Order: sequence, then C-alpha cells, then structure tokens
Amino acid sequence: MKLKTPTLLLDKQKCLNNIRKMKAKADKHGLIFRPHFKTHQSALVGEWFREMGIQKITVSSVGMAVYFAKHGWEDITIAFPLNPAEIGDINILANKISLNVLVENQEGINFLTKNLSSPFGVFIKIDAGYHRTGISIDDHQTILDLILIIKKNPLLSFAGFIVHNGHTYHAPETEAILSIHDQSIVKLSKLRNFMEQNAIEAIYSIGDTPALSQSDNFEGIDEIRPGNFVFYDVMQQSLGSCDWDDIAVALACPVVAKHNSRNELVIYGGAIHLSKEYLPETKGEKNFGRIVELFESGWGKPVEGCLVKSLSQEHGILQVSDDFFEKIQIGQFLGILPIHSCLTVAAMHRMYLMDGTAVPAPASW
Repeated sequence: MKLKTPTLLLDKQKCLNNIRKMKAKADKHGLIFRPHFKTHQSALVGEWFREMGIQKITVSSVGMAVYFAKHGWEDITIAFPLNPAEIGDINILANKISLNVLVENQEGINFLTKNLSSPFGVFIKIDAGYHRTGISIDDHQTILDLILIIKKNPLLSFAGFIVHNGHTYHAPETEAILSIHDQSIVKLSKLRNFMEQNAIEAIYSIGDTPALSQSDNFEGIDEIRPGNFVFYDVMQQSLGSCDWDDIAVALACPVVAKHNSRNELVIYGGAIHLSKEYLPETKGEKNFGRIVELFESGWGKPVEGCLVKSLSQEHGILQVSDDFFEKIQIGQFLGILPIHSCLTVAAMHRMYLMDGTAVPAPASW
C-alpha cells in the first residue's frame, strides 16, 4: 500500500481474534453479547461480528443507530442519555427496528410519554461508582419509582439497567480493576433482590473493557457491552486488558524532521489524528503513543525506550534512543499505537487493511 499522509492501519486478524475471545467469554458465562460499536464505527467491521452470530449491538448516539440500522442491524441499544431534540429520529427508527433508549430521570420519561409515536424499550442508567451520570445504584426506591412510571405507558417497555464502570480506566493495577468490578457485582445483586421483591424483571447489563477483559465474575449479570476490546490500545495494555499483539490499529506517520541534539524525530501526525489522550510516565513525561516499525504484513512490538512525547495540531514529537534515531530516515513511515483507539478512529474517519482495502467509518453522525 502506498502511504502519503497519516493513515490508520487495521490488522484484520488481530481484530477477529479479539472478537472471538470476547464472544467466547460471553458464551462461557451464558451472557447476552451486545458489543458497543462506538470504537470501530464501521459497517465492514460490524459484518465481522455478524459473521460470528452476533445480532444485538450498542451505539452511543442516535445518528450511529441510524447508520447501523441502514446496514441491517435490527436490535440496537443507544447507551447515551436521551436527547429530547432527537425524538423525531428516535420515533422513525423505533418504527423500523427493535430499539432501546436510555433514561435516568423522570423528566426524560415524561418527555417520552408526551412525544413518542412508536414502541421502544427503555433502560435506566445506573451509577455504580463512576459518577459520570446515572442514578445511584444504592437508591433503590428512586429507581423503582421510575420503573413504575415507565410501565404506565403502553408504548414503553422497561428493559433493564445499564452500568458503565468507567473508573476502571483509572485503576492502578489489575487487582483494583477487579475490585471495582466485584463491588459493582455485589451492588447489582442487592438491586436485583430489591427488584425481584417488587416483581420487576430486568436485564442487568455492564460494559467496560478493562473489567470484562480480565474478570470471570459475572454472577447476576445478563449482558455485556464492551467496545474498545475490538481494537484495544496502549491504555488497555497498561491496564492489563491485553497484550501488545492484541492491539489491532496503528497510525502510520511519515518522519519529516530529525533533531540530533535532543534525539527527537518529528512526524506528520498530531492531535487531530491521535487525540491528546496520554499516559503519565514514571519520570513525569507524557506518553501520547508507542512507536512500532511497520512491515508489509503489519507491525512489531513497541520499540524500547521510544515514545510520542508531545503533540500539536499536525506535529508529533518522538523521543527515541540513539540507535533508533540513527536508523530512521526522513520520509520513512513509522507506526504509532494510539493511547485511546476510540478517539483515533473517530478522528481519522477511515482505516485501511494491510492489503490496502479501505474500511470507512462515517465522518459524522
């Protein structure tokens, strides 16, 4: 493949392996596997899921739901709080497919009651400790009150509870990730007991890649919704969710300058390609991505002692070892493993398989 500008490469085999492993875990534990498609955003990658028998998906916006519905997906959960301004699109979509939306307050439910024209399912967003949004997992009575309001409307069908333990991304080690996950499982069990005492049936759904990749505790869980696992990234590797060989995307960037006095390479590839997500290093540096050498069939493991130390809009500054500095030529393409693959995919809008096949994702929703 002829490269000219920053290009996001996708290793199909690594991606397929990631899908197989997560599906096998769901099957092993008898879980509904409803993968989140916000990471890859691609109809083609979606087909790889479908070929493995997956029929239910999660998305993060109404526009994304419309896109995947157009590509044949008929059971979709929008795992983002209801945006009243999009009720027209929601009604149209719900008339065509099995659709679930997300609410977390009475105002949202009242709005739906007054404005919906098609039947759809409703999940309640539960906060199990991330504190981004949702009703506290311990506030059983408030949750029950919302369910009873939902059940008064014949066009609304209460589906269950959605939890995203995003605080696992900030955990310092595997043990802390598993602890967060296990605490959430315990609290969900208490919620389930309360709901069963009140004759409420529900799907209990969780969806964070760090815990779902590393835990085998799914007691009382009905559904999993991981997303980032499809590609993984440097952050997930640092959390213990994957190995380097599991990371399925790399941004190919040309070297445009070399600075001998400080062992720095400059690449055409900046924040508008990678985002400004970073990981802190032990000496106080910021790691905006790990460097890999590119080959015709893919890429190798990260080069030791080398990283992306800073990003501006179009520029990336690489701090590298003496040996690596000497071997790299201006014009040569290097691969950058992204810190957060979801944001890199969203920024690039298009990926390419190693044989040059384009894998487009919508530029906007």
